[in-house]
Amino acid sequence: MKQKFSKHWIGSKQPRKQRKYRANAPSHIRHKLISANLSKELRTKYGKRNFPLKKDDTVKAMKGEFKGKAGKVEVLNMKKLKVSVAGINRTKREGAKIIVWFDPSNLQIKELNLEDKQRVKALNRKSKEKTEKKPEEQKKEDIKDKKIKQETKEKK
Repeated sequence: MKQKFSKHWIGSKQPRKQRKYRANAPSHIRHKLISANLSKELRTKYGKRNFPLKKDDTVKAMKGEFKGKAGKVEVLNMKKLKVSVAGINRTKREGAKIIVWFDPSNLQIKELNLEDKQRVKALNRKSKEKTEKKPEEQKKEDIKDKKIKQETKEKK
């Protein structure tokens, strides 16, 4: 199997190719792969469904043994593409506490860490695109709406 990352890979049903894509992905793509979905309040506020995780984001476990528990993101393991949440640990028989690693898809972001200016820009980028339409697109939509109204009047 080649170790090179393919820029032209679109997708595959085969799990081996999906694993290969994730294993050989460069850091800018790994950053996207370590994203979790936003809570309903954050979705309506920012107009996004999911967003990459960052340290100190408050998250809630949605699946598994720790379902419903919340905490802040403590560690992001970019190699494994896993996340550790503060306050969620396992205890060994001898009493030692172990970090529990979560897959980001099983977490939901409840509160975002907005200290990074670039992150704030990225959050607002898509919401502006959705709310602000280009004048040309707006004119086209207005023309379509007028045609539909005229057609409905003619039918009556």
